[in-house]
Amino acid sequence: MSQEIEKVQLLIIGSGPAGYTAAIYAARANLNPVLYQGLQPGGQLTITTEVENYPGYPDGVMGPKMMQEFEEQAKRMGADIRWGMASKVDLTKQPYRVEIDEEKWIEANAIIISTGASAKWLGIPKEEQLATTGGGVSACAVCDGAFFRNKEVAIVGAGDTACEEAIYLSKLCSTVHMMIRSEKMRASKVMQDRVLATPNIKVYWNTVIDEIECGEKITGVILKQNATGEKTNLPISALFVAIGHTPNSDLFKPWITMDETGYIITQAGSTKTNIEGVFASGDVQDKTYRQAVTAAGSGCMAALDAERYLSEKGLH
Repeated sequence: MSQEIEKVQLLIIGSGPAGYTAAIYAARANLNPVLYQGLQPGGQLTITTEVENYPGYPDGVMGPKMMQEFEEQAKRMGADIRWGMASKVDLTKQPYRVEIDEEKWIEANAIIISTGASAKWLGIPKEEQLATTGGGVSACAVCDGAFFRNKEVAIVGAGDTACEEAIYLSKLCSTVHMMIRSEKMRASKVMQDRVLATPNIKVYWNTVIDEIECGEKITGVILKQNATGEKTNLPISALFVAIGHTPNSDLFKPWITMDETGYIITQAGSTKTNIEGVFASGDVQDKTYRQAVTAAGSGCMAALDAERYLSEKGLH
């Protein structure tokens, strides 16, 4: 272990809406929080173009700009925002230890985990590029569906989330083309029935997307029928990928209780994990809502939970 050890009161790992909001509240409570931003400062919103559904921005706001403003507010409150990534943790005993960039260790009396989740992609050319440039590829129908009102869109996925997003899109878009790579869905029966009963959702069984056609924006996709290999062109204005998210929680697996897919489990009505003094907020523990506003709300909760914990322990 490196000789360099820095002691802090509260360490926040991650810098999306949850991490920055936790930093704002913790700084106002004089907890002197230190926040490490991770590989993607600002989280998933930095690869989002326009955000229309966050309160307080009547004209909408670009995702990166909003995250920059979150960061500036946290700094103004006194939070210590740093570039760097947690590379190892030791939650055996308090104070807990977190290694940063494999070169220095932080000792913290309390920790807030806000490392978020990463969308799973199909792995086809141009997909992620179009997702990051506002080119009509998205992993969040609730975030971006309204931009394609009255247009034809496609969605890929076969689980409950894909069905929910297809139904959501059907209320906004003229036609929703839903691609299922096998002959059946993984979704619950009730969700399947709702999709199949929705007139403007067209389901394609045993079908995958082979190619994306685009200029600066998507103009269509090439569909491939698995059984025959037959390819067809489908003109669309947007492609929604709903094949799941991966919570960025691997670092904490030896210590923190998680569900089968890696989402951190928190106590009902709080952000407390199974480890005393370690809290989790945002998409790393929320597989249901996954919105900027709910992530920010849970970041606030985590800071309040941490402040209460440190006070009760006589550490603040």
